[in-house]
Amino acid sequence: MVKKSATLKPPQRSTGILADIWFFLIKKPEPVTLLKFENDDDRENYNKRILQRLGIKPDNFTILNIHQIEVEAPPSYVFNELLKWNGGSTCWPNYIAKLELIDGHLEKIRILPFGWSKYPLGLKSLFGFKLIPLFLMNSIRFKKVPDSFDFDNARYLLYRCSGGYPIGFFSMYVRSSIADLGETSPTKLFIIVGFNFYGKKDWAKKKLVNRVWETVHNRVTSNVIYRLKMLCEWRLEKIHHQPDLLNQFGPGADNK
Repeated sequence: MVKKSATLKPPQRSTGILADIWFFLIKKPEPVTLLKFENDDDRENYNKRILQRLGIKPDNFTILNIHQIEVEAPPSYVFNELLKWNGGSTCWPNYIAKLELIDGHLEKIRILPFGWSKYPLGLKSLFGFKLIPLFLMNSIRFKKVPDSFDFDNARYLLYRCSGGYPIGFFSMYVRSSIADLGETSPTKLFIIVGFNFYGKKDWAKKKLVNRVWETVHNRVTSNVIYRLKMLCEWRLEKIHHQPDLLNQFGPGADNK
């Protein structure tokens, strides 16, 4: 059951870089979303199952971050919300990393640091790193309809990534919850990112690298996925109680 309307709130809209820093880097959501494992073997086995489900060769990405959260909304509804993803969303730090749909389509996206399309002051790089674009996202596959044999109604958006930020692929994955795993909400939402750290696979074992990822990438991802949960549950509840809001909060819309 979706919570009562008095307790549901949409994610607060960011108004600038400082607000992005607060909402996505400093604040820590209550639910722990990052999947952690008891040992490297458990992590590797889980990663392989996820990658095989996405149709990606497991050996290409030994460094994988997976965040998950339960959502009180049907899988089809949550996935349709992902299809509305755009640069105006309250769920993305758009002032720090501006999201642009190339030609207005979700299949090709570029992320620009602070919205820069070229380096400031005539520079050709930032501290030696080519960070414009931060990364490009080109769709590999959008699985919009579950296979008939899927027991968990899996749907996903899968992208190949390139650019200054060391992401190899990015996926937002939605499935039904599985009671045998102790999952109680209708839907499980995942954000899955494969890293390659410029070919330096051993960086995954370095404490400094992991600490940076824990405080930066994982904190941002945790806030993004938690905000997606908030938005889905709030909008669905509003539609149930006030059907006339369906048009107001239609495709591409967010709270103002």
